[in-house]
Amino acid sequence: MPEAVVANASDANTVLVLGAGGFLGGFIVAALRRDGFRVLRGVRDARGAADAIGCDLQQWTEPAQWLPALAGVDAVVNVAGILRERHGQRFDAIHQRVPLALARACAECGVRRFVQISALGDPADGEFVASKHRGDAALLALPLDVLVLRPSVVYSASGAYGGTALLRAIAASPLCLPLPAGGTQRFAPLAAEDLAELVVAAMQGAQCGLYDVVGPEALTLRDYLARWRRWLGFPEARVLALPAALVSAVVACGDAFGRGPLTGVIWRMLQRGNVGATDAHARLLRDFGSAPRALDAVLATRPAQLQDRWQARLHPLAPLLRAMVVLLFALSAWAGFATEAAAIERLAAGSPLAAFEPVALARAGAALDGVLALALLVAPGPRVVLAMLALVAVYTLAFGIALPALWLDPLGGLAKNLVLLPALAVLAVLSERR
Repeated sequence: MPEAVVANASDANTVLVLGAGGFLGGFIVAALRRDGFRVLRGVRDARGAADAIGCDLQQWTEPAQWLPALAGVDAVVNVAGILRERHGQRFDAIHQRVPLALARACAECGVRRFVQISALGDPADGEFVASKHRGDAALLALPLDVLVLRPSVVYSASGAYGGTALLRAIAASPLCLPLPAGGTQRFAPLAAEDLAELVVAAMQGAQCGLYDVVGPEALTLRDYLARWRRWLGFPEARVLALPAALVSAVVACGDAFGRGPLTGVIWRMLQRGNVGATDAHARLLRDFGSAPRALDAVLATRPAQLQDRWQARLHPLAPLLRAMVVLLFALSAWAGFATEAAAIERLAAGSPLAAFEPVALARAGAALDGVLALALLVAPGPRVVLAMLALVAVYTLAFGIALPALWLDPLGGLAKNLVLLPALAVLAVLSERR
């Protein structure tokens, strides 16, 4: 592993950040701007954004493709990465070939500083880590000032996403703490803000080589979640030890369907332990002049607010609500096709709906319900939920006016829409990914 060399402050003023829209990227961009750097965000669609440059993180595998984006750039920070391969995204491209092409373009046009945010782990844990590490090795072999930072579990007291949101949700469990194998897995967590500070220090120094980025203490998952639970203001809860085999089976299903923040790679990383080299924290302090703070010290800087408790407890309800909405629309579609034509015509008789081919309307509505149910199941997102909300609003308005007796149905068939409409609005908000 190359030893770090700290030299005079860099002249880097303009920094191109790839992956700036992600959880870590946002903190890095904010820290760089705070310290006076001009930041350009490398994004797929830069239209209408003065601080953005259009970049294709899947297809730009040749240095020449990157040269226009590097005009006027003094340093590059690559935070881009994927936990799963989907939607045409591939580990080999995003973690190896694209960063290598970008770094070669940097060497060609005189951009001397390249900071790579990688991942702490063992390549045997899975292709996410293995591809990251192969990319790191290729970058470090270039005639370029390359700094590779491999963080352990990263969190922030000011927000959560993906796996960090899942951990907060577990910490906020109302009855008990459901922990895999009792929560004995060890890692060395660090704040996203502290990782960003290391990137800023790298822009002002000349650290090169490979660094494990870890907090000052190795915690078990059980201890980590207990501290978050205290911070959230919830009472202490007893631990429910989930069998590791059960967790592995759930994770395998998530990987098979491409869903869920806990992937097989992350689960294997936790089981193996994710604490870094024994001198990792001291080395950071020596070479950067600062190092990640302890979890308790970070949490003490910001008291938990009501929205933190809401986020923690709403997080696991989002997939449950989505599943129930899918089921509801699927049942509505089935009912629309299964109900006999004579029954539909009797219901519409004497109402304005009778003049509009009620059977055809019922079948068309059923088909639309089924399409939306399938869309929410396959590609969940706020647009699908908003379409469902609009459809339910139309149903409620049309039937409420044309068949007012339905408001007094003993089972509340139409009245229940008054609850369903705000529930769909909540689901649309919870479906937002960024």
